[in-house]
Amino acid sequence: MASTRKIELEDALALGPSWRHLCYVMLYAPNPGVLFGGHILLNYSVLMSMRFDGRLGFPGGFVDDNSPSLEEGLNKELLRKLGEGVSTFNIVSTDYRSSLIETTSKVVAHFYVKCLTLEQLQAVEAGAPLTKDHGLEDGVGGLPAFLDNSFIGVAREQLLEALQDLGILAPETVSDLKGRIVQLKQTLKLIRARAERT
Repeated sequence: MASTRKIELEDALALGPSWRHLCYVMLYAPNPGVLFGGHILLNYSVLMSMRFDGRLGFPGGFVDDNSPSLEEGLNKELLRKLGEGVSTFNIVSTDYRSSLIETTSKVVAHFYVKCLTLEQLQAVEAGAPLTKDHGLEDGVGGLPAFLDNSFIGVAREQLLEALQDLGILAPETVSDLKGRIVQLKQTLKLIRARAERT
């Protein structure tokens, strides 16, 4: 969100029908695990989502105007995006943390935090890839969108080469994707050139 400011929940709910309400939640759990032979204690696990465009965030989405409450709308979004693993808990009003308003887009973002057991969190994580909308954001996603992310060195080209060599992608598909990459690089060059002139 571009320019945001905090807003009280009561004021946010009174904004009217032209405003959209985005609800998302940080799901976390105590984790007694360790890494690297006990050198790093985990303490907690936090579930975050990486969208197809490489952006990190918390699970959630826009709440339907027909939802009786923000929490019920958020619970529906979580079920749709994360799957049946969320059926062992509900987001309730006491999980609410804060709201931020973005006046240009007329969006209010409501943030919740929910502590789960490690088993619940792992069940949510395991079930998320099985949902119909997994990997999509507003119906958009997939490998072409993923390839628009920033890759280190020649990792993008190596990925495509390996996918073709292993028979996962057809040569025509790889050729089309490589064409997109060339167009993306040309666009980025133009943007940098314009930025340097100003």
